[in-house]
Amino acid sequence: MAGPGLFLGIETSCDETAAAVVADGSLVRSSQVASSAALQSRYGGVVPELAARQHVRALPLVVAATLEESGVAPADLTAVAVTQGPGLLGSLLLGLTAAKALALAWDKPLVAVNHLEAHLFANAVVSPVVHPSLALLVSGGHTGLFWWADPRHLELLGETRDDAAGEAFDKGARLLGLGYPGGPALERLAAAAVPPWPPLPVAWMPGTLDFSFSGLKSALQRALPERAAAGEEERAGWAAALQAAVAAQLTDRLSRAWERRPVRHVYAAGGVLANRYLRRELDAWAARRGVAMHVPPVGLCTDNAVMVAAAAAAHWPSGQVGLDAAPRTPWPVAASTDAW
Repeated sequence: MAGPGLFLGIETSCDETAAAVVADGSLVRSSQVASSAALQSRYGGVVPELAARQHVRALPLVVAATLEESGVAPADLTAVAVTQGPGLLGSLLLGLTAAKALALAWDKPLVAVNHLEAHLFANAVVSPVVHPSLALLVSGGHTGLFWWADPRHLELLGETRDDAAGEAFDKGARLLGLGYPGGPALERLAAAAVPPWPPLPVAWMPGTLDFSFSGLKSALQRALPERAAAGEEERAGWAAALQAAVAAQLTDRLSRAWERRPVRHVYAAGGVLANRYLRRELDAWAARRGVAMHVPPVGLCTDNAVMVAAAAAAHWPSGQVGLDAAPRTPWPVAASTDAW
């Protein structure tokens, strides 16, 4: 059960500057996100220094707009929640510093949140999370499968040994001559593909629930002709093949985990699940087994502060920390429960 109260969430782990006010861990009173993606696209990816500078500019405005939209005064807040890690060190430091200043000025507790765990709590604002369950995290830099015993305990079942699924999409998009961010561009291109499309290898890795996506990039690089020689139809086919290979690996690991620990509910989250093809494949997997598949709305899959506030509410009041909290990166989800 989420703790009662009003939580201001602040998220600055990468290139999104976000703030939100969430009541009782599920009712979104307000949410604001300012992204520097358009600026970063000039350089083909996130430049940490630019991301940090954008947070300096945007965060005061985003927090003010969030409080105004929610109609909540600082005195009404239960606590200030902030992403402590993992992420870009400079971006995390700015968010933490701002959250500490607000908590100190308003005399409110500070709750530091694991960014990866928070992604899973984005599901809590749609419907109450049922435990125990399986949880699948598919983000730009992380891919993992967990046993979600209760709101405060995640047991790692498998994680990527190299690239994450999001990295496979971004690197594949670059090979196909697409811009940044690569994931959405890859999805748009794949939507034009006419089956059957060429297959790409899937890392099955028997005896483990770990993932591996680095081979996809190498296989695509070997299979593609010179970029200029590849026609639009051919490129679309390879984009669809890449999506299919990622989906096959995700559903394979889910199948193996579910066979060991059959549950009625599976929760998936992370920015990569804004991809509609992956969402459909996960839904189809769940339908074949009579399992309820929970995936947040697209707007809550990518980085946001709603998930930060929801995670803080779930850990309240034991999750409050002092004002000496420092950025933690890396910070695996499995280790996050030790901190509460």
